[in-house]
Amino acid sequence: MSKNYETVIGLEVHVELATKTKIFCSCSTAFGGAPNTHTCPVCTGQPGALPVLNRQVVEYAVAVGLATNCQITQYSKFDRKNYFYPDNPQNYQISQLYLPICRNGHVEIETAAGKKEVRIHEIHMEEDAGKLVHDEWEDVSIVDFNRSGVPLIEIVSEPDMRSAEEVIAYLEKLRLTIQYLGASDCKLNEGSMRADVNLSVREAGSSKLGTRTEMKNLNSFKAIARAIEGERQRQIELLEAGRRVIQETRRWDDNKESSHAMRSKEDAQDYRYFPEPDLVPLVVSDEWIAQIRARQPELREEKLARYKKEYDIPEYDAKILTESKHMADLFEETTKICGKPKKVSNWLMVETMRLLKDHSMDPDDICFSPENLAKLIDLIDAGTINGSVGKDVFAVIFTDDVDPERYIEEKGLKSVSDEGQLRAAVEKVIAENPQSVEDYHGGKEKALGFLVGQTMKATKGKANPGLVNKILKELL
Repeated sequence: MSKNYETVIGLEVHVELATKTKIFCSCSTAFGGAPNTHTCPVCTGQPGALPVLNRQVVEYAVAVGLATNCQITQYSKFDRKNYFYPDNPQNYQISQLYLPICRNGHVEIETAAGKKEVRIHEIHMEEDAGKLVHDEWEDVSIVDFNRSGVPLIEIVSEPDMRSAEEVIAYLEKLRLTIQYLGASDCKLNEGSMRADVNLSVREAGSSKLGTRTEMKNLNSFKAIARAIEGERQRQIELLEAGRRVIQETRRWDDNKESSHAMRSKEDAQDYRYFPEPDLVPLVVSDEWIAQIRARQPELREEKLARYKKEYDIPEYDAKILTESKHMADLFEETTKICGKPKKVSNWLMVETMRLLKDHSMDPDDICFSPENLAKLIDLIDAGTINGSVGKDVFAVIFTDDVDPERYIEEKGLKSVSDEGQLRAAVEKVIAENPQSVEDYHGGKEKALGFLVGQTMKATKGKANPGLVNKILKELL
C-alpha cells in the first residue's frame, strides 16, 4: 500500500534590480544590447580593476526588505564566492553570506485554502554572471558579459510551502510588491526574475525533512508549476521503489516536461567564501532607513482597500486593476482627469482586457495615455459619438494612442443628432419594413429593436440611439 507524502518547498528568487548602471561599475544594465558592449575592466574581471558599490542597489534592497517585513542589517559586508565557470569573469562572485542586508521577514499569501505566512530567511545583494550561449550548429559555446555585474537581490524563503499553488501565490506576491516599489520589472521571460525551487518529500506527519533537490531553468509560472509536480512524482517513485533521493541540482526541460541532473549540490565550504577584500563594510544608518521608509509607495493591499472605499468599485474589479502597477496608475490618472471611476474601470476591465488578449499583450505593455481614454469617455457621455463607435475609436487609441477628438473629426464619426435628418431616415426604414411595423403593433417588442438596427445601418452606425428610439416610437 503506498504511503501519503507531503511536499516541502523553499525558493531562492533572484531579482535583477532596475538600476541604470551595474552594481560595481558604471556600465549600462539595459536588456538586449549587442553582445559584450555593456562592459568595462571591472565587470569583465580585468586585473587591478576595483569595484565601487552602487548606492541605489542598497536602497532597492532595503526597500524590498521593509516591504517584506524583514529586519535590516545595519552593519553588513560583502563576501567572495569562488567558483570557476566560463561566464564568471573573475572566477568569483561578490555576494553576501555572513551578514546579508535583510533577515527574518515574511509575506502573507492567499490560496484557495486561505491565508498563510511564508517566512523569508534572508535577502542578500550580489552581482549577476554573464551568459553562455550554446551554438548547436558550430558545437561551441560563446559568452556575453553584458549581464555580468548586473545587480541582483536573492530572496531566500524558509521551506514553508507545500504545493505549486502556494509557490505561485508567493511568487506573485513578491513580483507585485517589487514592481510596486519600482525595484525591478520582474519579467520572467527576460530573466529579471528567476526562481530556483528546492523540493523534498516526506511521509505525511513526519517532522524530519527529506533530501532536497534544487531545480533551475524555470522562466515562467507555468514551467514552475509543472516542474514542482514532475519532481514531486520523481522523488515519490524513487522512495516507493526503495531507492534514495540524491541531493543535486537539476535542470528542468519544459518542452520534454522532465528534469535531468546537472551537478551534485555543493556546500558553502566548496565555494571557499571569505570577506571581499576590495569593499569596505556597509553601514546603513537609522536616518537612511527612515528616508527609504518614508519614500515607500502605496502597496497593493493598501491600494485595494482605498479603491473600494474611495471609488466604490466592486472588489473583483479592484483586484484586476491592481494586479498590474501600470494598470492601477492608468486607472487613477484617467479618473483624476474625467472624474468617472466606474466608467474608467469598465473600459479597462472589458475593452482593454479583450484587446490585450487579442494582441497577446500584458497589462504592462499598454501604451495609450490616460488623457485620451478620459477624452473618449467624455465624448460618449456628451453624445458626440455613440457607444459602438466609441468601441471602434478605442481600438485605434489602444494601438496608436490617437487623440479621439481629432480622429472622430477626421473620420466624420460624430453622432447624427439632427432630428430632421434622423426623422427622414426613420420614415424611410418604416416604409421599407411594413412587416416589422405590423409585428410591433401586434405586441412584438423585438420588432422595435430590428427597426432601430436598420436605422443605425442606414446612418452607418452614427445615429444617436436614444433619439432614434424616441422618433421611432412616436412615428409608430
